[in-house]
This record gives sequence, structure tokens and C-alpha cells, in this order.
Amino acid sequence: MFDNKEGTKIPAVSFAIRKDNNWTSRNCDEIFANKTVIVFSLPGAFTPTCSSSHLPRYNELASTFVANDVDEILCISVNDTFVMNAWAKDQNADNISFIPDGNGDFTEAMGLLVDKKDIGFGKRSWRYSMLVKNGIIEKMFIEPDLPGDPFEVSDADTMLKYINPEAVQSSAITVFSKPGCPFCATAKKELKAKGLKFEELVLGEDINITTLRAVAHSDTVPQIFIDGKHIGGSEDLSEYLSNQ
Repeated sequence: MFDNKEGTKIPAVSFAIRKDNNWTSRNCDEIFANKTVIVFSLPGAFTPTCSSSHLPRYNELASTFVANDVDEILCISVNDTFVMNAWAKDQNADNISFIPDGNGDFTEAMGLLVDKKDIGFGKRSWRYSMLVKNGIIEKMFIEPDLPGDPFEVSDADTMLKYINPEAVQSSAITVFSKPGCPFCATAKKELKAKGLKFEELVLGEDINITTLRAVAHSDTVPQIFIDGKHIGGSEDLSEYLSNQ
């Protein structure tokens, strides 16, 4: 079992970071002093669960966390700064600060440095998240000590539920569109008017007509999905939003 460090001070570590082709650093005093910070740590950049679930959901819920008095969200991994910078660019996760714990100093001080030599990773971080207020760890969610890479409690939704069980979670909205489509423009305008963020997939650029038919069972645009539910076209979206 891993030690839960709730109520203790965050380790005093400095992180070497490459920014704008120059070396810089961030230390824990600067990061955590007089701020409320979420930290989530994971086994490695570009790895499946980290890239498909753990990181994207924290990025997606960032505005909700900010509305609940969180100052910064950190993603820490035992990777060097070049790898972390490349991953940040690949993920378009502008709401997250990527912190490279290249030597594993922070992770080791947290008691969560684990041996993953069996899969060629060497020493890496166990998956966990924590809420830190003014340098003191208030809450930790540490994944159970089980074989493999469990992902049960360190997710963004669990953290948000702890911070504010009544918080309104942002919906995952996808708009399938094509250039010059007036109905697509209407749908996007209506979503923006409601303050709803969405992902846009453009026909001919991001997807082809075959994919659109397979997903939406239609070859017309726009096609809108909210939290995995197929809403339909622009008129269907208007009716859906009016009933919310």
C-alpha cells in the first residue's frame, strides 16, 4: 500500500523546464504558495490511458475547476521536459501545466515512484491525484495497489466531486460540419450563445462521408452529439437546448 500524505507539506523540489528554446525552472514554493492547485500524476506521456482519458478530462473540466477556486492544474510525469512539451502540443491541452519530473525527485519524495522495468519504463510514477492548498496536501486519490495500471479514483470527475459535489460538469459536445454550411453556422452560433464549448469535426478535413454515415447514420450536416447522445441537426439542437 502507498502512504497517504494528506495534511503534510508538498516536497520542496525544483523542476527543469525547456521553454522557448531556453532552460528555466519552476520550484514548489512558486507553484503552490498561497494557491489552490490540483495535481494529477501518471506513468508516462503518450501512453494510452494517460492520453485518452486522464489528461483530456482534466483539460475539459478546467473551467469548472477554476469556477470552484482552483488556481492551476498540474500534470506531473517522470518524463523529461522535451517529451512533456511534445505531449502538451499533441494533446492541445492549453488548460494544463505540464511538469517534467525527469529525475523522479518529486515522485520519490511523494513515496509514489514505482518500478516498471518489466515493460521497459524504468522508474515511473504511480497514478494519483491530489488537491493542494497553500503547499499543504488536503486530499489524495491514489490508485489501488493492483497489477497493471488501475485508473479508478484519480480521474477529474472524482476530484470535482470532492471539491464541489454540486458543481455543474461541462458536457462533451461534438459538431460534425462542413465549410459554407449555413445550418452548421446556426448550430455553432446557438451553442456559443449558451456558453457551451464544442469540438468541431469538418467533413473533408477531419472525417469523410463514410465515417459520418457510420457514426450519425446520416450524410447531412450538421450532426450534433452531446455526452455521446446523438441530438441530430440544427433544428434538433434548438429543441434540445430549449428543453434544458
